[in-house]
Amino acid sequence: MIDQNINNHPLDLSYLREMSGDSPEFMVEMLEVFQKQTPIYMADLENAIAAEDWKATSEFSHKIKPTFHYVGRDDLRELMQTIERNSRDLTELAKIPEDFAISKKWVARLYEQLEEAKVELLK
Repeated sequence: MIDQNINNHPLDLSYLREMSGDSPEFMVEMLEVFQKQTPIYMADLENAIAAEDWKATSEFSHKIKPTFHYVGRDDLRELMQTIERNSRDLTELAKIPEDFAISKKWVARLYEQLEEAKVELLK
């Protein structure tokens, strides 16, 4: 599930570095887009879960899932994948709010890591 070690270390931005051609400016821009879009996606997902709209839950978790890979948080991507699969297949529905709460907690830490990464990239 969530890798505690990743929460305590700088983000692995190797995928983003490769995708950007190692351009710090582009990487910072992508991190800022992530910081702006992710809260919107998370709010949409939270609302869908609260409404027990499993189709929307599946769609929103699918939408947000790849963004975590871009910033080196495959543990969060996998958690979103679990939410997506459970809501799509209508299995373990009672576990979805719990999994979302876990993801929400660690996304807050991710935002801190993103700020730290931007500082390092701008040096």
